[in-house]
Amino acid sequence: MPVFYRHVKLKKSIINFSTPTKTDLFRKRSSERIRFLPLDAISEMHTHQRLLPGPKPSWLRVTSPLHPDVIALRTRFSREGLHTVCEEARCPNIGECFRKGTATFMILGNLCTRSCPFCDVDHGKPLPPDPGEPERVARSVVRMNLRHVVITSVDRDDLPDGGSRHFSFVIEALRQTTTSVRIEILVPDFRGCLPLAVDTLSRNLPDFFNHNIETVPRLYRKVRPGADYRHSLELLSHFSRRHPSVPTKSGLMLGLGETDAEVVSVIRDLRTAGCSMLTLGQYLSPSASHLPVERYVTPEEFEDWARFARKEGFAHVASGPLVRSSYHAEESASGFLFPYS
Repeated sequence: MPVFYRHVKLKKSIINFSTPTKTDLFRKRSSERIRFLPLDAISEMHTHQRLLPGPKPSWLRVTSPLHPDVIALRTRFSREGLHTVCEEARCPNIGECFRKGTATFMILGNLCTRSCPFCDVDHGKPLPPDPGEPERVARSVVRMNLRHVVITSVDRDDLPDGGSRHFSFVIEALRQTTTSVRIEILVPDFRGCLPLAVDTLSRNLPDFFNHNIETVPRLYRKVRPGADYRHSLELLSHFSRRHPSVPTKSGLMLGLGETDAEVVSVIRDLRTAGCSMLTLGQYLSPSASHLPVERYVTPEEFEDWARFARKEGFAHVASGPLVRSSYHAEESASGFLFPYS
């Protein structure tokens, strides 16, 4: 196991993206004491310390979401009755991605049947699946001239198949509309219907299968109260065994109170489950009512994790403060062969 050096901050820092303008105000904080400790010397100290609110680190500066190109793309999606996780989850990369004309489409509505305290997607009783949505997504992908598209969804525990049938319809519509796009699906955990969901998705295979593990097992009750760590691993493993030629991908948020040893264990669990692609990014609290950031992980630490994951056998690792599961997804896909596109 490599020796990682962690910056253990002894005061709390919270970022708030609830109002994405340049006038966000943050209270000043006193200077932070930083200790550099080897992995085997790190205790649970940072799990319990609460850092004072303060400005975000310089490495978390992002492109303004108020650029005209961003507003134009938002208007187009609204006019076409489409949702993006970029908007619904208030992703910090929305300015950069929308200016490039890329987006992650969120199907099956914008109301989730769960209420995870780290996520900013609205929750409630969703509407039935929209039968016209697959065609609208396909037309939008063609108009945007995308070479790689990511399709995700809210959790739909109200549906017997967890929404997998609708995913299949969207993939089918994309295949019928264009042959030049690579399709990545970022799916929920299909709790209670895993075998049925994998069977359904097998009818129209994507080019990439992605399901985020999100956090370490110890924090699941706090971070993902409606999910189960082992179930998510089984979903990834089940799909990987069934379709070994389709790259399997997962992602992990850092900064929620996890330890290095726990992250090492999760990375190894994901590799054992058949994942060949991994994303690691900084958790950012969407608002004061969401889970707070326990600490900011430095860019150097993310580089350490990338090196470690590659040594564990991952074919591609995207690791950095602003990395998200679908951030630069097209670049992450380079180098893979695609028998289905």
